[in-house]
Amino acid sequence: MLERLQTVEDRYEYLNEQLSDPEIANDPNKIKELSKEQAQMQRTVEVYREYKEARQQLDEAKSMLEDELDAEMKDMVKSEVEELSERIENQEEELRRLLLPKDPNDDKNVIIEIRGAAGGEEAALFAADLYKMYTRYAEKQGWKAEIVESTASDLGGYREIIFMINGDSAYSKMKYENGAHRVQRVPSTESGGRVHTSTATVAVLPEAEEVEVDIHDKDIRVDTFAASGPGGQSVNTTMSAVRLTHVPTGIVASCQDGKSQIKNKEKAMTILRARVYDKFQQEAQAEYDENRKSAVGTGDRSERIRTYNFPQTRVTDHRIGLTLQKLDQILQGELDQIIEPLVMEEQAELMEKAGEA
Repeated sequence: MLERLQTVEDRYEYLNEQLSDPEIANDPNKIKELSKEQAQMQRTVEVYREYKEARQQLDEAKSMLEDELDAEMKDMVKSEVEELSERIENQEEELRRLLLPKDPNDDKNVIIEIRGAAGGEEAALFAADLYKMYTRYAEKQGWKAEIVESTASDLGGYREIIFMINGDSAYSKMKYENGAHRVQRVPSTESGGRVHTSTATVAVLPEAEEVEVDIHDKDIRVDTFAASGPGGQSVNTTMSAVRLTHVPTGIVASCQDGKSQIKNKEKAMTILRARVYDKFQQEAQAEYDENRKSAVGTGDRSERIRTYNFPQTRVTDHRIGLTLQKLDQILQGELDQIIEPLVMEEQAELMEKAGEA
């Protein structure tokens, strides 16, 4: 581990030198690339340097114990040894976590697709609740959410809603929302007061950059049409909506949220690129199905991951057996209460696998 940490620190110093190079200073793309890499290493380097300093202090303290000291001084040094030993143990634990392999998509923006599944109108209303929960969470994280496309239900829910979240490392947290979400409550349409169970599916896709997905113009069919639904007279009467079809895969993406056909096409292209990237990524990693279906992570989207029980104000995440009597807080966007334990569980699994290797 120490050799790997030293390699990281050496690379960090090399990046410092590169960023100070006048030639690189004139290349904005290179600066962005190097700065991003350095930022990813920063916490690891900071903890490693603190660790080395603590180790040196511990060696010095142990050396003092070999000298002739009065009882009071000896007790002070022993206390310092105990404190430093505990600090070093904690630092080693954190360093092991920091050296775990990272998901290459963690730093990316995300595209989230929510669809009402079993339960008809109630499932659509639940999909709207999930959308509100995610936008509130995004706001608390300082992220920006933007609707790309939506299909409303008769009672104000969403049969489908697709939106983007732009923000620092959005995918690293939102990826845990991938899967089927279940709600248990009395629907507003239920006169008998019976509890119904409905579901909505959530798909979380990392935004793919052009360099990651090679999509040729000749492989895309573009269709334009008049937008439907609310949006004002100009939206509904002009051919502003855009539908893109990636012919080789049959994957389709559309956008009708804005009045500008050009902007709608750009958004649709972002969605299409992410979906094609996701398809290729899943195909390339098919042999690693065991990882994709693990209790924590990006799991199978058809698998139920969480239940929201309204009568008992309870939320249960089935992947880690976590139950919270805080339904109202979760729906208000306090999602870190669930996401952070999921992150810790995944890290524990990775550390266990690393120890077995």
